Formats: sequence, C-alpha cells, structure tokens
Amino acid sequence: MAKPVAVVVGVGAAQGLGAALCRRFAAAGHHVLVAGRTEAKIAAVARTIADAGGSAEPVVTDATREEDVVRLFERAAAPGPGLDPVDLVVSNTGNNRHVPFREVEAALFEDFWRVGCFAGFLVGREAARRMVPLGRGTVIFTGASASLRGKAGFAQFAAAKAGLRMVAQSMAREFGPAGLHVAHVVVDGGIAGERLLSRNPARAAEAGEHGLIAIEPLAETYWQIHCQPRSAWTQEIDLRPYKETF
Repeated sequence: MAKPVAVVVGVGAAQGLGAALCRRFAAAGHHVLVAGRTEAKIAAVARTIADAGGSAEPVVTDATREEDVVRLFERAAAPGPGLDPVDLVVSNTGNNRHVPFREVEAALFEDFWRVGCFAGFLVGREAARRMVPLGRGTVIFTGASASLRGKAGFAQFAAAKAGLRMVAQSMAREFGPAGLHVAHVVVDGGIAGERLLSRNPARAAEAGEHGLIAIEPLAETYWQIHCQPRSAWTQEIDLRPYKETF
C-alpha cells in the first residue's frame, strides 16, 4: 500500500515540537515533508527519522513566502511513486519574546504577524486547495496562551496568535462539511524543548518536575486529533502542565 504524506511546517531544533511531530507521524507510517527555514536542522531531523526506519525528506521553506509554501504543497500533492497525496498538515510557525509595548517597532510587529499568522494563512490555504477536493485530511494549527488573551509586553505575539485562531475557526466552519478536519491546539504553558531550555534555564528550573509541557506527549495529542472519527471531531483543544494556573 502507498504511504500517506504528512507536512510539518515550522521545524527547527531536534528537541522541538516540530521535530517531535515529524517523528510521531513517521512512526505511524507517514512519509513526512520536514519543512523549515534552516537546511541543516531539517536535514538532521529527516536523517533521524530515516535512521529509525521511517520515511522523511527535508524541504527548505520560509512559510512567510507565498512561493515557498506553494512549492511545498505542490510537492505534497504529487509526492511520487509509492506515496499518496498529503492527508495531514501542521502549521507550527511562531516567534515569541517579551517587548514593552512602547518599544515595539512597526517592523517588529509586522514580523510577528507574518510568522505567527500570515504563514498559517498561507499553509492553510494551500492545504485546503489540495485536500478539500479529496474530501479528507487534517490541518492542525499550533496556538498559544496568547491565542486567547493578551499579556503585558506580548501585544505583538498575541495579535498574531489570535489572528491565527480566527483563521483556524473560519477554515473549520467552511471546510468541515467537505471532510477536511481543521483543529487549533492552544499550548498553554512552556514547552520543554531546546528553545526554552537553552534560552531561559531559570524558568525551567523554577517550573520543576512536570512543570513544562513535554514535547513527545504534546506531539501525541496532534496525532490523536488526526485519528478522530468524523462523528467526534475536535476543533480546539488546550494543553498545559498540571501545575499551570489558568
């Protein structure tokens, strides 16, 4: 039987959510298009999957560039012999840091929007163009606490993530009846990945055991969303460590 194809956009460090999603989907039998901006990082993720007996290929993609996203999905829709067209897509792009509101330059605000919202729109649109005619598949967007509420110093991030949430809701309502499952995952807490652990070790130490979201269980949730029967679909789910206040 032909392998189904999964696309994960926004893959970086090996110990990050994007890479964990690639590994999980490959373990389930998908051929994974590992899409990210840094060639060395996505190639390393693809090699790790191949070494474990899975199937993956790196595709250098800047998700804020329309031509890159179109090219990625042209590959996903016609992946070649032994592969079925894409049936699982994750948009996982995002950037986050604290910036006092009065110090937010216009270019910085626009950059956060392009990475956190516009890239998701491009991925969602190209996925829908190719998957809706097939009448099946799953598109999942990675959200954050900021998808639901703005915090002091994070206006640029919250604006982008709230916009992405609306893209996901609008797509779900438009394409759900056509058989395309669109879901939004609110990651409400710090992820115990390379970015946080290397840049903010004090936060990791303060969180303590089980105080951060482990990447492998997080990736498992995405896979379970894809596996949901049509009679019981999730549009939005929130995930946090048991210690996290909300």
